Amino acid sequence: MTTSSATPSTNTDHTATKVTDMDIDSLAHCTNYLNLQDITNLSISCKYLNRVAYSDSVWLRLFRERWSHLEPYIISQSTGLREVYLARYRDLQQYKFVDPLFRCVYMGAKTSNLLFSKNSIFSTQGPLIRILSIDGYLERTAPIVSLNGHSARITSMRLFPLKETWLFRNETHINENVLVTSSCDHSIRLWWKGRCQRAFRGHNGPVTVLSDKLLGDENGKVFASGGEDSTVRLWSLSSSGKRGQKSLKATLYGHEKPIALMSVTGHSASLIVSMSTDSKVRVWDASISSSDRNSSCVGTTSVPGVPVGIKCHDSLIYIAAGSTIEAVDLRTMTTAFRTSTNQGKLYSFGLMPSKFLACTGGLDRAMLWDVRKSKGTGESDPMAELDGHKGPVSHLHMDPYKIVTAGPEDPDINIWETDTGNQTNSLTSSSLDGSGYSSMAVDGLHIATAGHDGEHSVIHFRDFKNAVCSSSTSDCVIGSKFWRPLNSSTDGDESDD
Repeated sequence: MTTSSATPSTNTDHTATKVTDMDIDSLAHCTNYLNLQDITNLSISCKYLNRVAYSDSVWLRLFRERWSHLEPYIISQSTGLREVYLARYRDLQQYKFVDPLFRCVYMGAKTSNLLFSKNSIFSTQGPLIRILSIDGYLERTAPIVSLNGHSARITSMRLFPLKETWLFRNETHINENVLVTSSCDHSIRLWWKGRCQRAFRGHNGPVTVLSDKLLGDENGKVFASGGEDSTVRLWSLSSSGKRGQKSLKATLYGHEKPIALMSVTGHSASLIVSMSTDSKVRVWDASISSSDRNSSCVGTTSVPGVPVGIKCHDSLIYIAAGSTIEAVDLRTMTTAFRTSTNQGKLYSFGLMPSKFLACTGGLDRAMLWDVRKSKGTGESDPMAELDGHKGPVSHLHMDPYKIVTAGPEDPDINIWETDTGNQTNSLTSSSLDGSGYSSMAVDGLHIATAGHDGEHSVIHFRDFKNAVCSSSTSDCVIGSKFWRPLNSSTDGDESDD
């Protein structure tokens, strides 16, 4: 019997088709399925895909999707379409246009707080919450929705993810938020779908402030509140209050004066910083559970002056109080630096930690600071003085593109470049008859302000998304921090593969 064994054939061709074997035009066509963030990531993957990400066809498609009405403009440009796209995007973010879409609505009582939430603007008037749909607001069709529940002035508004609450049921609501408000009526309320879903009670006086973010891990999220009773309290969002479920998780004692400010730390999701009206600062660890009422306090310090603002970033607390800015290292509770602004009383404070920049609002001006140049505890010189205000600059917004400043006595809203402090625009609302602003909210290309002239309250809304008329005839420097000229070095893989 003869036997034979069949030897299976083996493929000795180890070559395989790689994505970089495709030509640039074909890959550029494939980017039609990518958004701007995806293309940004593509550009740092390797040199070859970097060339794809810089292709004019890619940026022509992005421009058409965002600003289809300006297609003749981009086609007429002689420079690369990427540079044109990024220059317009930056200029819009810096409000360098005089023709934003503008609407105003007259309200009754004075508006104290403004907050953007996707397609809505939340405002408060005493104990009342008013909700304006932006789309309906622009079309002048949607009514203003009012939420009643508090019996005294609302002091703070925050948005927290619905998925962290007991109300979350399915993935269709994964991106929705709940509104949480605190009030002088000693209560905190959670709102969703146009009604109050839960009231949190426990403070023995007016609730003055809410935490800016949630604390905790995947095992359960809590938010913090501070009140005139000098306590910090932690509340569970996963507890509905039914069947004996308790929402109040902890009451933290240690402050002797009302709580003025709060901020969740950047390097730990369980740490929160509170500051009382006597400028005493305490750091609390929400993960510590003990019968000892003071055991949750893991750090203390104090600063001179009246509290103005606190911002946490990584392991530092930036504190504005009196006329100084101070940074405290949370790991040691020692002062990293303190800078006297030589600005008299401060009214507002903003921070852009990724750029090492801070901004303070004073009387008749604001100042821009480079915190890297602040050493020791002496006076420092500002990067730029933002002049041209009237009265206190009490409203200040700061993001990577712009600084927005306003005040209760100034009819103008001033816009400044974050990196340089150069003014890009000034917005005036003539319907206020020279009065200033009681509240302000900024969200990307949207800005809302509320003013009160003693008789009328007005909310002004501006949308810069489709603005076309520049506020300046000066030449703009094209480029950005991320996108560099194509012939420069990249942070991606040095190989073409």
